[in-house]
Amino acid sequence: MSDNENGQPPLPEPEVEKPSRMPSLVWLIPLLAAIIGVMLVVRMVIDQGPTVTVSFRSADGLEPGKTKVKYKDVDIGLVKTIKLDGDLSKVLVTIDMTKEAKRFTAADTRFWVVKPRIGASGVTGLNTLLSGSYIGVDAGKSEETTHEFTGLEKPPQVTRDEKGTSFVLHGESLGSIDVGSPIFYRRIQVGQVTGFELDEKGRGVKMSVFIAAPYDQYVGKNSRWWHASGVDVRLDSSGFKVNTQSLAALLVGGIAFESVNGQKPSAAAPGGSEFLLAADQASALREPDGVAVTTVLYFDQSLRGLSAGAPVDFRGIVLGEVRSVGVEFDPVKKSFRMPVTVDMYPARLGRSFAQTVGTNEDRSAGTQVLERMVARGLRGQLRTGNLLTGQLYVALDFFPNAAPAKIDTTQEVVELPTVPNSLDELQTQVSSIARKLDKVPFEEIGKNLRDTLKSADVLMKRLDAQVVPELKDTLAAARKTFHQADELLQKDSPAQSDLREALQQVTQTMQSLDALADYLERHPEALIRGKVDKKGDPK
Repeated sequence: MSDNENGQPPLPEPEVEKPSRMPSLVWLIPLLAAIIGVMLVVRMVIDQGPTVTVSFRSADGLEPGKTKVKYKDVDIGLVKTIKLDGDLSKVLVTIDMTKEAKRFTAADTRFWVVKPRIGASGVTGLNTLLSGSYIGVDAGKSEETTHEFTGLEKPPQVTRDEKGTSFVLHGESLGSIDVGSPIFYRRIQVGQVTGFELDEKGRGVKMSVFIAAPYDQYVGKNSRWWHASGVDVRLDSSGFKVNTQSLAALLVGGIAFESVNGQKPSAAAPGGSEFLLAADQASALREPDGVAVTTVLYFDQSLRGLSAGAPVDFRGIVLGEVRSVGVEFDPVKKSFRMPVTVDMYPARLGRSFAQTVGTNEDRSAGTQVLERMVARGLRGQLRTGNLLTGQLYVALDFFPNAAPAKIDTTQEVVELPTVPNSLDELQTQVSSIARKLDKVPFEEIGKNLRDTLKSADVLMKRLDAQVVPELKDTLAAARKTFHQADELLQKDSPAQSDLREALQQVTQTMQSLDALADYLERHPEALIRGKVDKKGDPK
């Protein structure tokens, strides 16, 4: 080492520090954050459930990021977005489901909005007044999955986890029945109506009902169903009766069922069985009516008060009902006549009559029986069923004195002969009497009566002038004669005194003769000798 200019020794060179091979701690923080982020993303992906889209008619009560999806009050999802459909007819609600909600992607899963509602089953969704609306869900059981659903506008009455059996009822009309209407068995609510629709031909209503377990075991193949709505009021020989199932049935309608014999069926009806729904209990428990026989009756009188559905009565038994009422022009008689088409059920006349008439396919036996009945006087007649409302009904009865009539059995719809009712007969008789009275010459009779009265007046004047004085003298003489007879019959008159004395002597004589007859009866020997003293004693 050389000396510097001042002759001093040079300074030592500083040692250069070698770089460390260990990474800096500053880079560990972003690395750790990245790792945590990746882990969160991975966890999010792992825990993320399915995303489904549900369409509703409106988004009333729904809010993105707030509205929850619940199943049995357990949160299983959250509404993510809400947007309109392409044709603006509905809204599309996107829902992020939880990991545990994968089974809710079954194709038959149902979604609906839970909010306060008032229905036949009562008030529901009151808890949402404070917490807000939410989407309810009912898990499906289908193996097919999907991510697009159509939401229900109303909550389902029965969820799939409820135990019971569903049946189908067929009725003529819905009446006061609605979704949620109760179903009763012996006045106990055992189920409810879950839906209804028109049948395929539009002639009636098809209802879906659900009977909860264990009451579904009381539904047999021969169970009868009827409308239990309203109040059944009856007045019969037992008095005034009011029958109703419950207050709920009175307000919102209801349905009841029972077996024919009133006992538990030996075997329960399978799910999906179909039954007929009758109008009332009496109609439901009645024996089957069988095939209806359609006939027509023509009346020559006003049909005011007769309407479709009016009963056809045979001596108190309702055989059928009126189907239609119309009017026809008779080109032969140049007049109008009133046809009434009725449906009658021969089976209601008893099993023997139904067997005699035969089936609908074999009409010969039925027409022969009908011909004999018409020959014996079977006729149709309109009668008043209610004097207050003037409602009429068709009565069938035998009228032996009716004019002979025949029926044409070759026609598809047989025509039954008719007779006028009692009121029409009375009107006819009154009209006949009025016509006869019109023929009486009242004017001529009045003239003759006036002449007779004049003659009688002349006669009375003559009697007053001639006959009356003579009658007065005759009456005076008769009065004098009666006075003399009265004096003769008085008690103190001489004639009465002499008559009494004579009667006393006759009485004494009769007593003596009676004593003599008694003595001779006891002493006949005195009569044989014939010797009697002067005093009458025997010697």
